[in-house]
Amino acid sequence: MMPSSSCGIFPEFTLRKPSSETDIENWASKHFNKHTQGSDERHSVPRVYRTVEMAAERSCRSSVTAAVVTARTEEAHHGRPSSQPTLGLFRRKVSIANMLAWSSEPIKKPMIVTSDRNVKREAVDIFKLIQTFMGDRRAKVDSLGVALEVVVRGWSNQGLRDELYIQLCRQTTENFRYDSLERGWELMAICLAFFPPTPRFHTYLEGYICRHMDPLNDTKGEGAARARRDVFIALGGAGVAISSYAKYCYRKLTKAALTGAKKGVQKPCVEEIKHARNAIFSPSMFGSSLDEVMALQKERYPDNQLPWVQTRLSEEVLGLNGDQMEGIFRVPGDIDEVNALKLQVDQWKIPTGLEDPHIPASLLKLWYRELEEPLIPHEFYEECISHYDNPEAAVTVVLGLPHINKLVLCYLIRFLQVFAQADNVIITKMDVNNLAMVMAPNCLRCQSDDPRVIFENTRKEMSFIRVLIQRLDTSFMDGIL
Repeated sequence: MMPSSSCGIFPEFTLRKPSSETDIENWASKHFNKHTQGSDERHSVPRVYRTVEMAAERSCRSSVTAAVVTARTEEAHHGRPSSQPTLGLFRRKVSIANMLAWSSEPIKKPMIVTSDRNVKREAVDIFKLIQTFMGDRRAKVDSLGVALEVVVRGWSNQGLRDELYIQLCRQTTENFRYDSLERGWELMAICLAFFPPTPRFHTYLEGYICRHMDPLNDTKGEGAARARRDVFIALGGAGVAISSYAKYCYRKLTKAALTGAKKGVQKPCVEEIKHARNAIFSPSMFGSSLDEVMALQKERYPDNQLPWVQTRLSEEVLGLNGDQMEGIFRVPGDIDEVNALKLQVDQWKIPTGLEDPHIPASLLKLWYRELEEPLIPHEFYEECISHYDNPEAAVTVVLGLPHINKLVLCYLIRFLQVFAQADNVIITKMDVNNLAMVMAPNCLRCQSDDPRVIFENTRKEMSFIRVLIQRLDTSFMDGIL
């Protein structure tokens, strides 16, 4: 059984104000395929209304019913703006909001207008796979296999990603089966671990997720859903609050927007799907804050003052003679091997048989770069930029950092000082300037959007790290792990 939402695994964080309630509907009015809803719109309403409608349907003459259906279909095909309500069966108005509501029926065309034939075909299949994963469609395959199929298709076809996410938004809206609703959010979280939506849909997906992050939304409205959630928990289900899934999805969306889709040529595998699913409840060492990383290792390494992932990967680089490898930290390791190592490290394992020091070196850089907050926190950034050429002031900034940040940064600088030794530089071709160039972006993050400021600050960031490698006394780090 998965942990409950009250167990503290979803840390709190500050958010900017979410988009307005109508944002995703406005986006839908511009991009939806108007002909998609002709056959399935009535299945999007709560079951009680569907039952009444079906009873009325049985009481009507079949010829009248056929005529109404024909009239509705013709309306859909003759230019009615998709942002306006359309007339459904028995003249019931169907709005964009209803088009975005959960459906028990398959779709016959993509929800988003597209001229890509491949996307048109894939969209219909993806919707069926989503329904299967959520338990709304019967299938004999296991959920991991279904999730893998969804992720591989979305990862392989960028043009399918927005369609996939809008379908997940639809199936998690007005969904009165809590187990289905929870699985829908779980699948969204898994997908966000592998690829983001396109920039044109990012803001709207962000707004949709933000509107579900308020815990108050877990208890107000949709009484039937709450009742079914209670039954679901009583029968042994996880019962994690949707707001907790939404918070996790928000973090993954924010990260995916910066890092992009999973790199490499190898398609996602089942092990990666398992890891992505487990990461919802067991935070990863990658993409977390330093405090969270230390909390993760507290039981395994209660006496460690530094993150295990940092020290273990650093030791692995040196153990593979990385200080004697030309281009270390500059030459990237094979991305698929780096991904495989990341999977192992997140399970507290370092596989035997590693031969290429570029692999752990690349993963170490990735860990620093993916920290939720930069190694040198944002509030110290301007001081660093101001004192980039003043060794004494630069050292003072470091000594004033929060304790864990200071220890982790000093360990990194001491590590880099090994590579900066003259005997090693002759072989690696990585002098202090090169080391500072490749490591500065992993320690400092400029928050400006102005290209001129970013360009100018890049030089100062490199100079600041170079000064630390040359002048920071790290002898006090001896014996600290």
